[in-house]
Amino acid sequence: MLIDLVRRNRSYRGYDRSRAVTRDELLAMAEAARLCPSSVNVQPLKYFLAWEPETVSVIQSETKWARGLPEMTLPHPGKEPTAFIVICQDTEIDENLSRYQKDVGIVAQTMLLAAVEMGLGGCMIGNFSAGSVHQALGLAENLRPLLILAVGKPDEEVILTDVTDGKTGYYRDGEDRHYVPKRALEDIVLMK
Repeated sequence: MLIDLVRRNRSYRGYDRSRAVTRDELLAMAEAARLCPSSVNVQPLKYFLAWEPETVSVIQSETKWARGLPEMTLPHPGKEPTAFIVICQDTEIDENLSRYQKDVGIVAQTMLLAAVEMGLGGCMIGNFSAGSVHQALGLAENLRPLLILAVGKPDEEVILTDVTDGKTGYYRDGEDRHYVPKRALEDIVLMK
């Protein structure tokens, strides 16, 4: 059921390094993205798939994780993801980088749901320098990195909890369990 995939699709910041993500698994995620709706059906997004350790390491070094926990280094050493997908826009198809932000969100969520269905998990990472990632990966001039997806086998506990006192910031306890407060259904549904 979709709702079960959504519940299991958390922003994981710790992975089991002994479980490699394969090229075929990443291609299956890209295929799911390919089938997604696109604004005016322009389809300007392209996907840099990284599963080889050297390239994964390059991308990892270009990312910053868990802005909400500035006192922590995440992922913890030895808990890094084993793959990445860099979502790029091809400016030869359309130069307007803001027009397709909805598309980026749609394909990112779709790819991560596909990952969960495969027994994997991931994290959307927006905290990176697009120019630095572009250069580090040697991307063509027309490709602009917009979002990075970390992918791997989750190796941490993420617990959904209720929002209290209006505070939605995620946090970790003394046992390194990650808590994600969610607003109640009655607080987000608008009805007369």
